[in-house]
Amino acid sequence: MSLRPILIIPDKRLKIVSEPVAGIDDGVRALVKDMFETMYDAPGIGLAAIQIGVARRIVTIDVAQKDTGERNPIALINPEIVSASAERSVYEEGCLSIPDYFAEVERPAAVKLRYTSLEGETVETDAEGLLATCVQHEIDHLDGVLFIDHLSRLKRERVKRRFDKLARQRDE
Repeated sequence: MSLRPILIIPDKRLKIVSEPVAGIDDGVRALVKDMFETMYDAPGIGLAAIQIGVARRIVTIDVAQKDTGERNPIALINPEIVSASAERSVYEEGCLSIPDYFAEVERPAAVKLRYTSLEGETVETDAEGLLATCVQHEIDHLDGVLFIDHLSRLKRERVKRRFDKLARQRDE
């Protein structure tokens, strides 16, 4: 296992739509281990493979650690939202690819999720609360969407300008 560097906006790879995973093999398992190690080290509660520069539909999530300090890691291969509730909820979201920036985002309060497990089984489950928000946030990454894309144009442009400036300073 190894830590992987996390892409930070304005890195254009974050806008790539990730490719489906054809099958679970040792390479996928090793990538998932690296993703968990990277996510926990950051620290974060979710990570999409594209955030470490791998354009494959893989997500790691662990919302339990935020609430209890214990770990309950979930690896989602080719995740998709099957249905979403009409009821909405608002959470203050952050993102490892947009460090130290948080904003309230409104999303469906509950979702039905389908994904392939690391054992190759198709899983369908319901998610609500923080887990539902995290799942939607990470699946957005797989589709090249960042949580700031859900904000008003003014707020989104302000964040982009800030990170463009930081990127220019890093490059100097």
